[in-house]
Amino acid sequence: MKLRKLSIFDGVNVLFLLGLCLLVIIPFWYMLAVSLSPVSESVGGRFYLFPKEFTLEAYRYLFSTNQFVNSLGNSIYLTALGTVVNLIVSITLAYAISRKTLPGRKIMLLLMLFTMVFSGGMIPKYLLVKSLGLLDSYWALILPAATNAFTILVMKTFFQNLSESLDEAARIDGAGEMRILWSVVIPLSMPIIATFSLFFMVSYWNDFFSAIIYLSNPEKWPIQVLLRQMVVVGNSNFANEANLDFELASQVGDNVKMAAIIVAMIPIVLVYPFLQKHFAKGAMLGSIKE
Repeated sequence: MKLRKLSIFDGVNVLFLLGLCLLVIIPFWYMLAVSLSPVSESVGGRFYLFPKEFTLEAYRYLFSTNQFVNSLGNSIYLTALGTVVNLIVSITLAYAISRKTLPGRKIMLLLMLFTMVFSGGMIPKYLLVKSLGLLDSYWALILPAATNAFTILVMKTFFQNLSESLDEAARIDGAGEMRILWSVVIPLSMPIIATFSLFFMVSYWNDFFSAIIYLSNPEKWPIQVLLRQMVVVGNSNFANEANLDFELASQVGDNVKMAAIIVAMIPIVLVYPFLQKHFAKGAMLGSIKE
């Protein structure tokens, strides 16, 4: 087997892609190196890729604070519950709209398209959440974001592309709509369900703005809000608002901040490989109508 000679274009292309990879990898590697360094080495904002002294004191400090562990658990709970709610609402609504026999189907589609162009804004949304009594509750983060028009339209297109003969065969066997959805449609729709599951999980895990607006109790803060207090607001406010021990809080340096960021990244990084095989396929299947 003869090896193809690399052209000048191939060489430039490889170097360019390697450069892009380094631009992405180096910041994460730097954060990992700082998180594994002692406080004395991380002070001053010096750039290095390998710690002179390896230590896990930053991670031990983080997991010794109740607020960090509690916030991590809050994020896991919020992400799991929010993803399940989003999937239930999106799948059932998209399946209903994909049925051409549904009364008022066109009007519902027009209303969904309208929401893609116009929205009430942040203040009316806050007033609505407040009037429903959802303030300082995780439902204030989940229910307003239970689904969106883009998700519904993509899933609807995917469901419409499934063979109608499968539905007809199930109906001949006496299956109702819910039985068809659960036993026929969902097993055939795993690529697009896995794709949007990842979208929903990343959205809930990384969301901090909604939590800042609707959650006033620090005990209910997700991890991203706590990270904001640590990295952006500063150590003093972090200690005051998170109710941490001041002696421990005085030790918060760049190594602890980087360690917190690394820990916050790990769950999504671990989940992605399990959904990756469906991701590329699912992202395209529902966006093209045959």
